[in-house]
Amino acid sequence: MLYEPHESSCRRDDTNVLEIIRLYFTQQQIDLIEAHDGSEAVTLAEQEKPDVIILDVMMPKMDGFEACREIRKTMDIPIIMLSAKGEEFDRVLGLELGADDYVTKPFSPRELIARIKAIFRRMQPRNIDEKEQVQHAMQFHDLHIDLQGRQVTVCGEKVSFRPKEFDLLVFLARSQGSVFTREQLLEQIWGYDFFGDIRTVDVHVKKIRQHLNGLDYECIHTVWGVGYKFEVEAPCSG
Repeated sequence: MLYEPHESSCRRDDTNVLEIIRLYFTQQQIDLIEAHDGSEAVTLAEQEKPDVIILDVMMPKMDGFEACREIRKTMDIPIIMLSAKGEEFDRVLGLELGADDYVTKPFSPRELIARIKAIFRRMQPRNIDEKEQVQHAMQFHDLHIDLQGRQVTVCGEKVSFRPKEFDLLVFLARSQGSVFTREQLLEQIWGYDFFGDIRTVDVHVKKIRQHLNGLDYECIHTVWGVGYKFEVEAPCSG
């Protein structure tokens, strides 16, 4: 496997973190590619196509948030943000920019490995029953969901969804009218071993709504104090 941690700066604490990660990854026989600033991180991600990218927020030339934004423009490689900042704003910002997880310093290398393995487990195809295999697509007026091709079409235009955005949309659409809490959605889409923030669900719902803004009706509704549900209120007006 190929992983790509990034040294955040020349500060002693950041250098020590990188050295610890390097040592532990070597012991675990995990290949490692290092970048020493955000710009180099983006370039190496494009050239090497690693399995996982670990971005330190505090990097010179380009910080981790900006590097994450640039990588997400062209690649869907899993990204873990690494930072001493533990405030909710920073975690949510990282998730909104496309990060898959957010690890706050101090942390143990074993925890970092566990989070990486959890991401890989969540990337594995979910087993589907015979009923789901028969259903190849779902249609909700001008919203078409191709289950086999994992493609969403909005008013005749194909829209690009990230894997977890697509999985969340499909899960809610299959249970039209049912209300799910954020915890239930985390369990169903991300799994029991998800380490991230519960706000991950809110971030993904926000992204899905942006993808579906070509519709003139709402699909995903907030049930205040509970969670979310999928329900089509009205068809597109002709």
